[in-house]
Amino acid sequence: MIRKARLYTPGPTPLLPAAQFAMAAADIHHRTPEFRAIFQKVLAQLKVFIGTKNDVLLLSSSGTGAMEASLANLTSPGDKVLVLTAGKFGERWTGLAKAFNLEPEVLSFPYGETFDLAQVKAALKPEHKAILLQATETSTAVRHDVEAIAKLRDEVAPKTLLVVDGITGLGTTHFDVDGWGIDVIIGGSQKAVMIPPGLAYLSVSERAWAAMETAKNPRYYFDLRKERKSAAKGETAYTPAVALIAGLGAALDYIAGQAGGDLERGRIALIDNAQVNAEATRAGLVALGFALFAPTAPAAAVTAVKVPEGMDSGDVVKALKTRFSIVPANGQGEMKGKIFRLAHLGFFDYLDTIALLGAMEHVAKETLGLPVQWGQAVAAAQEVFAKTASRV
Repeated sequence: MIRKARLYTPGPTPLLPAAQFAMAAADIHHRTPEFRAIFQKVLAQLKVFIGTKNDVLLLSSSGTGAMEASLANLTSPGDKVLVLTAGKFGERWTGLAKAFNLEPEVLSFPYGETFDLAQVKAALKPEHKAILLQATETSTAVRHDVEAIAKLRDEVAPKTLLVVDGITGLGTTHFDVDGWGIDVIIGGSQKAVMIPPGLAYLSVSERAWAAMETAKNPRYYFDLRKERKSAAKGETAYTPAVALIAGLGAALDYIAGQAGGDLERGRIALIDNAQVNAEATRAGLVALGFALFAPTAPAAAVTAVKVPEGMDSGDVVKALKTRFSIVPANGQGEMKGKIFRLAHLGFFDYLDTIALLGAMEHVAKETLGLPVQWGQAVAAAQEVFAKTASRV
């Protein structure tokens, strides 16, 4: 029996064929007019994709590199920062803050939940140099309310910088980056833009650029001022990931092509696509009797699913892979064995959702022993799609 490999992890995500072709053909040197043309185009496209007029930079690193760059460039040893965390990636902000000798005040919330705004307001102080948070906590499939946090910042500590890990949020969530006053928002290539890992991108506000002039923490490779100066000439400060940048350009062209060449509308369509597929997936899983791990603040990028008491989520992951060549993600950290995660961001469509739920029916019935009637998960997803088809 033929089995096609299908990746449902929230990063890396399935690759866009057009981007693969562009990467294979990217045999050019990075200090040439040919590369400069591609690079300048991609930087301009990223502004539209993020939805900002701020400068946008590309780094040859994972998204964590851009998280580190944010702290290295904006802070000085001893600065106080407010870390909002409700999962493994929120905890990464804490580790980075300590590595740069900052004083993190950590406001932790349970895995599977979002932030209590009253507690955030009480914790936030004008002396905080920055607020550090995720737009989507990928480890738990929770979407945080960045707009609400931005409003609290404006009310309580208007000089505090707002730094947002949007690595799985960009392309799955509608942001008003400039309107909300997000000072730094970070994306990663292996997420909604459908290319392999290896690139991080971030937009940087004028307030953030000003803060860099007095920041004292060390920076060399991740000196954003060097990158800004080089980008103005169509270059990077150091050797870039040429093939990935070519692939990113092809992916952004593809996203624009989904809306007649309008990248802004294409971005909106990409987000709506993720949201509809997430809604359909959740409906199908609930119809099978599964409980969602983050029912009150679900993300569009990924869905986290509990397994019945006494069962191990690794059994679901293994069954999907061995029976159907479907690769989901297990839980991370303390959630390993308790939840599994299914992605919706990037190069996924409605029929990918239907295929996944069809496989889940087999796993639920044959591996977990749940009372499943064939088609019940697929039917629930079809109901969602029929109601929301105008959005995708």
